[in-house]
Amino acid sequence: MKRTRTPRSGGAGPGGKPTAQQIAREKQKAKDLRQSTWWRVQIDRGVCHFCGETFDKKDLTMDHLVPLARGGKSTKGNVVVACKPCNNEKKYYTPAEMILKNKLGGDVQF
Repeated sequence: MKRTRTPRSGGAGPGGKPTAQQIAREKQKAKDLRQSTWWRVQIDRGVCHFCGETFDKKDLTMDHLVPLARGGKSTKGNVVVACKPCNNEKKYYTPAEMILKNKLGGDVQF
């Protein structure tokens, strides 16, 4: 007997992009994660994942390696501590895209 899969509710919207509702859910998960002991330990280290510099806690943010707008999730495996300049530079790129952008010296589009 062949099994058929039923689609999950809350799937991606048109073009495979997450819906506004999915993004809102992930933002709430990120907010909850910021209150966790795990995140406090990460932020207490004070080191930016991208540049490796040490900062005061107030100068650090939570960055999603795969951005929420690109289908990323608010999980321990997808969030890192980033300084504000690195987080602003990264925008909606993945780390691999940032490497390409820096090597090519300009914007990359996929």
